Amino acid sequence: MSAEQDGPQDRLRRFATIWSRAVFPVTSTSATRPEFEEQLLPLARRLSEALKARIFDAEEARAVGAGLVAAHCTDPEALSRTLDCVDAYLVLYCGEDSSDAAQEDLRARAARLQHAMAAGFAQALRERTLAEQEAIAQAALRAQGLVAQALHASEARFRAVFEGAAIGIGMADLDGNLLQVNGALLRMFGVSEQTMRSRNVKEWTHPDDAPQTWKLYDELVRGVREHYHVEKAFYRPDGTVLWTNLTVSLLRDADGNPQYQLALMEDTTERRLLNLRLRYEATHDALTGLPNRTFFFERLEKALGAGAGQRFGLCYLDLDGFKTINDSLGHAAGDRLLVEVADRLQSCATAPGEMVARLGGDEFVALTTGPETEREVDELAARIMNVLLAPVSIDGRELTVRGSIGIVEGPAGERSPAEVLRSADITMYRAKSAGGNRFELADPEADARAITRHGLTTALPAALDRGEFFIEYQPLVHLGDGSVRGAEALVRWLHPQHGVLGPDRFIPLAEDTGLIVPLGRWVLEQSVRQARDWRERHAEAGPLRINVNLSPCQLTHPGLVQDTVDILERTGVAPDALCLEVTESALIGADDDLLKPLRRLAEMGVDIALDDFGTGYSNLANLRRLPVSILKLDRSFTQSMQQFPADPVDLKIVEGIVSLAHSLNLAVTVEGVETGAQAEQLRILGCDTAQGWYYARPGPPDRLHELALVDATG
Repeated sequence: MSAEQDGPQDRLRRFATIWSRAVFPVTSTSATRPEFEEQLLPLARRLSEALKARIFDAEEARAVGAGLVAAHCTDPEALSRTLDCVDAYLVLYCGEDSSDAAQEDLRARAARLQHAMAAGFAQALRERTLAEQEAIAQAALRAQGLVAQALHASEARFRAVFEGAAIGIGMADLDGNLLQVNGALLRMFGVSEQTMRSRNVKEWTHPDDAPQTWKLYDELVRGVREHYHVEKAFYRPDGTVLWTNLTVSLLRDADGNPQYQLALMEDTTERRLLNLRLRYEATHDALTGLPNRTFFFERLEKALGAGAGQRFGLCYLDLDGFKTINDSLGHAAGDRLLVEVADRLQSCATAPGEMVARLGGDEFVALTTGPETEREVDELAARIMNVLLAPVSIDGRELTVRGSIGIVEGPAGERSPAEVLRSADITMYRAKSAGGNRFELADPEADARAITRHGLTTALPAALDRGEFFIEYQPLVHLGDGSVRGAEALVRWLHPQHGVLGPDRFIPLAEDTGLIVPLGRWVLEQSVRQARDWRERHAEAGPLRINVNLSPCQLTHPGLVQDTVDILERTGVAPDALCLEVTESALIGADDDLLKPLRRLAEMGVDIALDDFGTGYSNLANLRRLPVSILKLDRSFTQSMQQFPADPVDLKIVEGIVSLAHSLNLAVTVEGVETGAQAEQLRILGCDTAQGWYYARPGPPDRLHELALVDATG
């Protein structure tokens, strides 16, 4: 069974199994591997819940890291293997089914969880070590006390603890002169005992010492403090740095007076390097070395939370045509291009408060902060566009690099990081839609339109299932006798928030998402059923035909013909009651494969209308090869006829089109008729049918019944 087929609990169990198998070999535990798996299962559940939590909680991941130490997973290799498992399998088994964008967010969160786990692991291991150190210190103190009572016995026990300890131990007087050091301490520093004892404690300073380190030391040797614990760095003789967890305790004589200082040192250099590496890998892009999405969001959140008077500017860059480079030259060439682009972008953001990051793919962001970002962000965008001008040489080819940039600028504290990035993304796509190779400034109104468009796109599938679409009908009137010959079906969306939406608001979205096919099928079936009802209930009005629009996506769908046949057969409607309208632009340059479905429908008796004729700049000679029986003349040719006198040029054009159409046995329908004078002029010119507000606006089917009955009883 695949991860996609398992239930949530099964996926969680599989993740825990993989985790236990990876870590068990390096765990110091008496439990069996299945028993160890049961110990990891609650930790895996906490990780899964933290991954999917609405608000990210690093404490949960830190607790999981501490839980590993509690389960005796104290070997650094156990942490390394755990992080590998979380990186490879947490999102796969615990992320559930989600979109690509959600998967990307889950992987970013998994990276942050890894960092927090490593921090929790290190903290728990440090606390455990401190407990051991305290036990050793207490043992040393007890051994020192026994010297006064039983010198020979106590000396043997103290020496065993002192020399056998795995951590470094040193004893010094209150002036800082070293009196005793054990072998572990000498190995940590890589020096001989003589060299070590020749140095005074006060000489062991380091630039990274915390400000309070030497204050604590001074308080201890003065007897004000009994002990202190700090993280401290030391220089070794070879110049390398030794990082330690240092605990220093004060030893008093029998009268309670300060006498010695005892230092316990744990070497944390490798652990610190591991934490730094994990932090770097979690916050930097592996390919380009730039800060990644996680690091960028941290910086952006900090910039947006700055005090009054601070501003920010963000440039969101997406390369134009990068997919073509990947597809033609391969991903290796694409990766080299991204590395070169990253280097160039890095050179653009060198001023204080500026940074560049890679969000993923070919998307980069540049951030500038300060009080004057209104000017600085424009200059930053200009620098970015300028550095992209020079071609990039890849495998002997000179590749031209272009990019589209969306700019968002404003005062800190007004928007969240997600809102800022969404605005920048929308603006970037606006620049790309305008031709690319440019930058655009964010516009709140454009953002609102894009957000509304996205919301409508998301709601479309459910809207069809919930029955939120309905159809209005606009009558088709014969210009010769004024009779109603049929109607055009026009789909509407009754949106719960936005009210009634016309097809111009949602048909392009349906085409982009592929929903146009099931929506178009629904419109066709509803319209054909309505045509059947008209013919059955109002036979005295004569046969009424229904016109249904077809989108270009429906034309290329392989089920168009069969769907139409099935609908006509189910409803019992003859093919001649149906007219399918296809825009002229959809048929420009159409080959035989595209025209074949229309020809089959035309042979069955379905009328095919060429909609918006005159706007597609098609060759009039092509009309002979198109399987159309009706031309729908675009309203742009007849608008001047609403006024008297009409434009003589438009009259000649319409007259010529009508003459040409009739010579090819094509009927002519005119859209947008709004005045009686316009209708009369079109009748004189020989047009066959018309539709428009002069006759009726689109409305419910009963209005068409009324118009048809009035005409029949006339």
